[in-house]
Order: sequence, then C-alpha cells, then structure tokens
Amino acid sequence: MAEQTQAQQARTQAPTTGREWHLVARPDGWPVPEDFALVEVPVRAPGPGQILVRNEYLSVDPYMRGRMNDVKSYAPPFRLGAVMDGGAVGRVVASEAEGFAVGDAVLHGLGWREYATVDAAGAVRVDPALPLQAYLGVLGMPGLTAYAGLLEVGGFQPGEAVFVSGAAGAVGSVVGQIAKLRGASLVVGSAGSDEKVRRLTEEFGFDAAFNYREGPVAEQLAKVAPEGIDVYFDNVGGEHLEAAIGALRLRGRAVLCGAIAQYNDTTPPAGPRNLALAIGKRLRLEGLLVGDHYALRPQFAAEVGGWLAEGKLVFEDTVVEGFDQAVAAFLGMLRGANTGKMLVHVAA
Repeated sequence: MAEQTQAQQARTQAPTTGREWHLVARPDGWPVPEDFALVEVPVRAPGPGQILVRNEYLSVDPYMRGRMNDVKSYAPPFRLGAVMDGGAVGRVVASEAEGFAVGDAVLHGLGWREYATVDAAGAVRVDPALPLQAYLGVLGMPGLTAYAGLLEVGGFQPGEAVFVSGAAGAVGSVVGQIAKLRGASLVVGSAGSDEKVRRLTEEFGFDAAFNYREGPVAEQLAKVAPEGIDVYFDNVGGEHLEAAIGALRLRGRAVLCGAIAQYNDTTPPAGPRNLALAIGKRLRLEGLLVGDHYALRPQFAAEVGGWLAEGKLVFEDTVVEGFDQAVAAFLGMLRGANTGKMLVHVAA
C-alpha cells in the first residue's frame, strides 16, 4: 500500500469539529454579547489548492463594527447566522496546495474560527522566526495602514508637524513613530487615559500627548502644538477632526482612516462644524483604505522590518487569552481597552 501523504497524515490527527463565532443579531448602537453565538461546526478537509490552518492568533479591528450593519460599504456586511471573518495567523495542519507544507506559518483572512480551510491564493507564508502576532499588527494590515496613510495619502515631508488621534492604538502608535523616524518636527497624539498618554511619550517617542477626556480637544491641541500642524491622521472623527481642521496650517492634509467616536452612534454626528475653513486654508481631506496601497508592501516590509530589527520602532499588543473570549476582546477594543493591537490568542 502506498504510504500516506503528509497532508493525509495531518488530516487524521486534526479534530473533526471546531468552534466559530457567528453574528446572530445586528446591534442598535453598541454591540452586546448577545449579538454573537459560539457555534461548533465540522472541520472541512482541504480540497485541491487549499490548506487547513489551525489559527493561533485572531485580529479584532474597528472596521468590523461597520460590517455588523446591513448597509452598503467598501466591505460587505457580515451575514446573520454565519461565521464572521478577519485577519488571522496560524499553522498549516493539512495541505493540498503546492508551496504550502504542514507546519508552515501563514497569514490569512478567515479569523473568528479555530480552524480555517483556506484557498492557497488567499494565504501568505510568513517568517516563523518573528512573533506570529506581529503579522496582524506592526508588520500586517495596521502597520501598512499607518505607513501608506502617513506617507502616500498624507504626503508627509521631513520637518512637518503631525497630530495623531487614537494614537495608542495599533495604527496610531505606528504612525507617530514613522513620522519621528522620517524627520517630523513635532509629533503629538491623543489617547483616552493618562496611562496611554504616558506610554505615547515614554515608550513610543511622541513629543507630546494629551488625554482627550480631560477637556476640549481643540484647547488641548493648541497647548501642545501652538504653531499648528501640517498632517492630521484621523482614527476618531467628530470633535478630533474639528479640532484638527482648526489647527491645520495652509495646505495641510487630513488622512481620514477611522471614525471610532461615531461607529456606535444611533443619531447623525454633529459635524465638523468648521469644514468651511478647508477652503481658505486649501486643505486636503482624503479617505484611506489600505487595500488601495498593497503595491507598497515590499517597501513597507523592508523599511519597517529594518526599523524593528534595529530596535528603532517598538510595538505593543494587547493579547486576550482564549478563543471563547473573542467577543469580549472585540467589545473591549471598541471601548479603548487596548494599547497597540488587540489580539485573541487561540492556541499555542
């Protein structure tokens, strides 16, 4: 009898069932645990051109909140009664795809489940010598978002002043560091706690930071950037965007990456009320979707990877242990419970 292939051997060792998180109700305002269900399903063996991955880390991200709504957007909404998805890294446990072997570490987009049967075209092998979770954070989508947003969309130039909202998050903390490494004259950030503010200046190298809960954003921004700013990287929207429009100098740029301050609102946002200032200042406000900038990946990986290797760029993850805690991690991220990237550790 012919010997079993490595893939066949691995499949016999894989469990027959695994767990997934399904969306079962569309939230009205803030999501609640009852909007989700933990479901046990069969683990499907890979077909031709597919791999079976045992997920080790899952990503929970702000954009996922928008996909919980049944509205037209740049990404399709999650379907009710079906598994959600998102970034994940794990190890191949069975392969029917050329170029992927059992044990390979891979990055893919089928998170929110313990085991994922993935088309090989939708998976990327990663270097197992680096921490796997880094490929969901500083070396993954958040890092590329920061890099492309600041440098390509924001058109940042050495000597300019940069303001980052949500600066202690996965994207914001990298934006500020890239700006410093690329020669910014001033980098300031906002965050939602005194501890996060401390970390921004002491660990991430920001020149100044403030707690937006302690007073009007415009007043606090004016104190730390009295001469104004050239680039604003917006992760928050609302009051922060209004304050930044007021502080931007002639031909300033605002990179509109996120608006987490209003993701869970049930009424329309108030504004910014000072948008007319963009006319006289000749401001540019441009939205950012990281998918438009994948051509930058080689340059991003080389430059940011080099900074990491040299110890010039630091990153921090907030890791929640256990697949059953994925929803708690997601809800905590929406409320700002994380510093850096919020991750769920599924399995070792």
